[in-house]
Amino acid sequence: MAFDIEMIQKVYANFATRIEAARKATGKPLTLTEKILYAHLTEGNASKALQRGKDYVDFAPDRVAMQDATAQMALLQFMQAGRKKVAVPSTVHCDHLIQAEVGANADLSKAKTQNKEVYDFLASVSNKYGIGFWKPGAGIIHQVVLENYAFPGCMMIGTDSHTVNAGGLGSIAIGVVAPMPVM
Repeated sequence: MAFDIEMIQKVYANFATRIEAARKATGKPLTLTEKILYAHLTEGNASKALQRGKDYVDFAPDRVAMQDATAQMALLQFMQAGRKKVAVPSTVHCDHLIQAEVGANADLSKAKTQNKEVYDFLASVSNKYGIGFWKPGAGIIHQVVLENYAFPGCMMIGTDSHTVNAGGLGSIAIGVVAPMPVM
């Protein structure tokens, strides 16, 4: 589901209270990044100033976005967790396995044939666990995430190095990726 207004309203409902608590805990004005980080503490309102490199902190992101090449392993691991549904709104975007060679239509058709097993797996797992699924040809993850899921104050985790594009709308968007082998 794109643009979840209820989730966004929930984030903003707690934002001012959490920022005020963080200001009191730190005793200083906060940067936008600090505001977003403190607003997404799993524990709720900040009770102390956090020190970079010293404190371990758990965050509650608003969204997880995965691309097809790395989502396979992420979802296989998720399936082992025994959960019935994802706890955080999540999406899979099928764009990375499409190789540009001839032209958009031919390349998309070839990818759908070559990667059918992967796409079927991702669609099936997405359907089973409540994950949004963007099929091949539905858009490039970089732009889809920016246009449909990013919002000021959002915290997003993605399996694509371009997840950080969502920062253009005032989000903290972190790409957590493993290096891809050179083919």
